[in-house]
Amino acid sequence: YAFVIKDQEANRHFFEDVLGIPLVATWCERGRNAVLGRELDYCHTFFGIGDGGALAFFQYADPDAYEALRSKSPGLGQHIALKATKATYDEIKGRLVAHGVPHRETNHGYCQSLYVMSPDDLRVEFTVDPPNVGEIDTMRRADCHAELARWLAGDRRTNNHDRPHAASN
Repeated sequence: YAFVIKDQEANRHFFEDVLGIPLVATWCERGRNAVLGRELDYCHTFFGIGDGGALAFFQYADPDAYEALRSKSPGLGQHIALKATKATYDEIKGRLVAHGVPHRETNHGYCQSLYVMSPDDLRVEFTVDPPNVGEIDTMRRADCHAELARWLAGDRRTNNHDRPHAASN
C-alpha cells in the first residue's frame, strides 16, 4: 500500500516511534505525475513490515499536490489490515497507550482487531488470531463459495456465531 501524506516527519513519528514499524528506505525524487500532468518533487518513504513488505508514503513538495492526490474519504471503511502475533499486538497497544493515541479494539470472533488513525487519518488495523484459528480457517475455506452465493442471493443471515454482540473499547 502507498498513501499520500502531508507531513513525512509526523508520519515517521507515528509509524516508527509510536507503532514500532521501522523506516527502512527514503527516496527523494522528481517525476511526472499522470493525474496532475506535471513534474513533481516528492519524498517516498517505506516502513518495513514483518513479511518483507512495506507500507509506502509520498509527501509532495507542492501542497496543492497533497490536496489533489490524498485519500478523499479516510477512515470510512478503507484501511490497511496487518496480521500480528499476540506479543506484537500487545506491544503496539502498549505503545499507543504510552503515547496517549486514541484507538479501539473489536473482537470479530475470527480475530481480535486494534484500530488506530494515522496523522493523515489513514486507518491502520492490527489483527491477532484466536487459538482455534485452524478450525475457523478450515470451516470458512470449505463453505466460502456457498456462503458468498447465499449472501449474493439476498440471504443476509450471519454466519459468524463467534463474534460477541458488542465491540470492546
